[in-house]
Amino acid sequence: MATVSTEHYRAYTPRPFMRQERDSVTILFGGLHWRAERVLQGVLEGAGYRARVLPIATRDDLLTGREVADIGQCCPTSFTTGNLVNFLKGEAGRIGVEEVNKKYVYLTAGSCGACRFGQYHQSYELALRNSGLGAFRMFLMAQDQLDQKATMGDGLDLNLPLTLGLLWGIFVTDLVQDLEYQVRPYEVVPGATDAVARESIEYLFQVFRDRPARSPYRSVVWHLTTGYFTRALREVHRKFSTIEVDRLRVKPTVKITGEFYLQTVEGDPNYNIHRWLETEGAEVYPAAISVWMDYLLRHGLQRFEDYSGIEKGARLKLALGRVAQGIYRFTFDRLRRALRGLPHEMPNQFELRRLAAPYFHSRLDGGEGDMLVGKALWAHHKKKAHMICELSPYSCMPNTMSIGAMAGVVGKYPDLLYAPLEIKGDAEVHALSRCQMILTEAKKRAQREFDDALQTTGLTLDEVRAYVDAHPAMKKATYHVPHDGRAAGTAAKMVLHVAAKIGRPR
Repeated sequence: MATVSTEHYRAYTPRPFMRQERDSVTILFGGLHWRAERVLQGVLEGAGYRARVLPIATRDDLLTGREVADIGQCCPTSFTTGNLVNFLKGEAGRIGVEEVNKKYVYLTAGSCGACRFGQYHQSYELALRNSGLGAFRMFLMAQDQLDQKATMGDGLDLNLPLTLGLLWGIFVTDLVQDLEYQVRPYEVVPGATDAVARESIEYLFQVFRDRPARSPYRSVVWHLTTGYFTRALREVHRKFSTIEVDRLRVKPTVKITGEFYLQTVEGDPNYNIHRWLETEGAEVYPAAISVWMDYLLRHGLQRFEDYSGIEKGARLKLALGRVAQGIYRFTFDRLRRALRGLPHEMPNQFELRRLAAPYFHSRLDGGEGDMLVGKALWAHHKKKAHMICELSPYSCMPNTMSIGAMAGVVGKYPDLLYAPLEIKGDAEVHALSRCQMILTEAKKRAQREFDDALQTTGLTLDEVRAYVDAHPAMKKATYHVPHDGRAAGTAAKMVLHVAAKIGRPR
């Protein structure tokens, strides 16, 4: 017999987080890669908050999320809700439920959108209630509304200094992650890159925690003009320069794209796809959080494009938005130059939109929109990667749309290697075996590209290796090998670079 509830639905309204609680309440957060999480923790602590990063989500968290929340939610929500619940249950067993409710608040992203992302708050609420933690305070930060003191209280003040610190933290950790993934597949001493990356992030944690305090206006000027962060990145560059590499190992480059959480996190939620690809002999081109935020800027400004000449002030808002986006990209490039331009450049959002336009309408909202199609074509045309690996949650509507659009792309460009993986969290063998089939062809292409580079330059592998051995600087992880659009693989680019150094014709 079905049970009928006579209780009216009541929206989740947590007790506010107040300023006087800052010294006793810890802000929990997670869902990014470990480098960003650690540095953002430093930003929060430097601003006077207690902050703690949740553990990396595991398969057990997935099962817990399915048990205590909506079974129809996408796997990122199952992982994150289960991750939160398991952490809180562990703490409740240690200090009690009442203390957990007093000592912790959880901060995460939320928004109203075209997919299940708009229902995340209900999944979290259901999970907390079913776990006996209904009084726990959880706050969802809407992507399009930073000032939410009316609902969450004045305990967390997202003022300009804090917001800029968080943004700069994302910039620098994206750059370090990119450099790390370029170096690790070629390291001579196994584990050297991981050790330097950990050391660098701990150093950046201190840099951001000790960031000088400024008033809002002065903070803007200071962040845009200071050498504080570029000096820190030059120190990171020095640390990476101690790693010896062998760039003549032939490896395919795999560009990661997809749903934000799955393309960003590193662990069970995406089957450890980054490390798995490396163990399978690939070089991974990771997805930068900065690129996703640049897309959000571009997508938000499109409304003013459409309403220019119709809505009062639309042209002015569009112009100001373009200036802000230009400053955003300039800042990223400035920090990238501090690492001697080694990390990949930020793709131009308008170029991505142009490339995707025949296949995906730029005004369609939800997920990463037309950017997924644009990034795939950008990487293919500019020879940034041999293969695209797109990570999508099971039955995710926005990503299903992009995968459908990619069918048209692959039809026109059959040489584009594209591996769309639908991630459920518990179907690892199926997903990785599918990826492996495409990766096998990518390896063949990387080898052909390398052989062609040797043939066209008239060099042998022994001659190239002898030249590199005679120039020890070329064995450093921080040695810059130019990318001129002729090859996607690091080994082939190294051959072409050596040929140019010794004066061999193209």
